[in-house]
Amino acid sequence: MPPLDAAGLTIFILVLFFGVFCIIFGMPGTLIILIDAIVYASITGFEKIGLKIVIILAVVSFCAELFDFWIGMAGIRKLGLTKTGFLVSLVGGVVGAALLTPFLMGLGTLIGMFVGGFVAMLVVEILEQKKLKPPFRTSFGNRTGRIAAILVKGFLAILMTVVTMSAIYF
Repeated sequence: MPPLDAAGLTIFILVLFFGVFCIIFGMPGTLIILIDAIVYASITGFEKIGLKIVIILAVVSFCAELFDFWIGMAGIRKLGLTKTGFLVSLVGGVVGAALLTPFLMGLGTLIGMFVGGFVAMLVVEILEQKKLKPPFRTSFGNRTGRIAAILVKGFLAILMTVVTMSAIYF
């Protein structure tokens, strides 16, 4: 593989990982993954990632974002993004990836990054909520709903990444 191709593939994979990671903060990571796959497919002439895969990714992305919209309409607020929360989540993602990679290889890196970052962000959110007076804290149901939304979107983003990488390597 020529160096330019390797660099392009590396950037493609890093953007996929970024898409999975930014779901923790309520960003549309599934759309980032979809756009990344479309760009890669168009650059390679739909050779490895075909139109069928792009359509599957679009449907999964649409369902994930629709679910997130529905959760938002139900009145469940997103977790707050703070500088501390981001840094702790980043460290948690690296630790999670380091712990799961030896056991599950590339999938362990992806799952560990998401779960480690998610757990770290959740711990920061819980500690921040404890600092607030009881009337200003979010309810248990609200927090549980947001956790469910992040986990569902995260699972769908990991699924999208696995489908995309499988199309490239298998």
